[in-house]
Amino acid sequence: MKVSITAKRLEISGVVQGVGFRPFLFVLAKKYHLKGEVSNTVGGVLVIVEGLLENIKNFTNDIYTKNPLLASVTNIKTFDMKLSHFSLFQIVKSKVSNSRATLISPDVSICPDCLAEMKDLNDRRYEYPFINCTNCGPRYTIIEDIPYDRPKTSMKHFKMCAQCQHEYDDPLNRRFHAQPNACPECGPQVFLTDNKGKRVYSTSKGAVVLAAEFLSKGKIVGVKGLGGFHLACDASNNDAVKKLRLRKIRPHKPFALMAGSASRLYGHVHVSLREKQILESYHRPIVLLKKNSANKDKIAGLAKDVAPFNNSLGIMLPYTPLHFLLLEKGPGILVMTSGNRSGEPLCIENEEALDSFSHIADYFLMHNRDIYFGADDSITRVQA
Repeated sequence: MKVSITAKRLEISGVVQGVGFRPFLFVLAKKYHLKGEVSNTVGGVLVIVEGLLENIKNFTNDIYTKNPLLASVTNIKTFDMKLSHFSLFQIVKSKVSNSRATLISPDVSICPDCLAEMKDLNDRRYEYPFINCTNCGPRYTIIEDIPYDRPKTSMKHFKMCAQCQHEYDDPLNRRFHAQPNACPECGPQVFLTDNKGKRVYSTSKGAVVLAAEFLSKGKIVGVKGLGGFHLACDASNNDAVKKLRLRKIRPHKPFALMAGSASRLYGHVHVSLREKQILESYHRPIVLLKKNSANKDKIAGLAKDVAPFNNSLGIMLPYTPLHFLLLEKGPGILVMTSGNRSGEPLCIENEEALDSFSHIADYFLMHNRDIYFGADDSITRVQA
């Protein structure tokens, strides 16, 4: 009996770029013995598949029901195609057209796998502040144009080394087609400057250690994160918090805090199960949490001026490798207030930060990966 091979064209829209979607489709096509190709487009993802009709149907159903955690499929348009007799299934160069509308994933907090690797003394990315994979890391803030491919992001300035390229090309690797993939040998680096812009430390590990030491000594440090700068200080140090308020001319407005883990919060605020889930979600928003103390201006272990005249504290957990390293090597809870002038957007450029905050920060922990789109921390509250 002759086997009938069918060809289909699938146009997939939704949050399907920067979320490991093409690698997911690659593995899925292999599962159902389909041949063809997948590419990013300016409107989403384009798939051309050839195989048994039943297998194509199962393939399409799985796209809806088994897609990656960070993906969101809103629509799949299916068209009949003439057979091209593909010999394999592969990821190909992105398609460019006149249509220019697609959804891009927001930046995603570091995943458990990358966090474990970063803490592994024997891993080549041990304590690397830019570790990432298809499940985590920068997306929206580094993209210059669509489709979402490395040459259209700020990672275009960093050529992958042989090991990173091998990971990027390996369908079974967690970093298969992870556009920001990098390591200490080929990727972005962190450096520490004083408030005049003079480099104090030029290697990532040393810069982070010294910045953490300065924070522990009551200094204010401008920290370049995923979507812009924060102004950081030790949240337990009364003098440091007062100094930040004085220099930023912010007498009463509450400061956001970043804690190394949810367990560090229990002495300071009430944390419900739902609030803990939101704190630990990959979105990592600032969550407004009710203070434990009956006296709202006295919280054990925190500076009294962190959030005066307020019943709540705005707290987030670390979401970048750099944040984790700072909190591990320095104070366990930091003030992390947005690095922007009142009424202005978040600072995203190194020189801009030095110009704007040299009178506030004593030091700046910066890096050489450009931010194309600023993104401030989101804020949420759980209503009883």
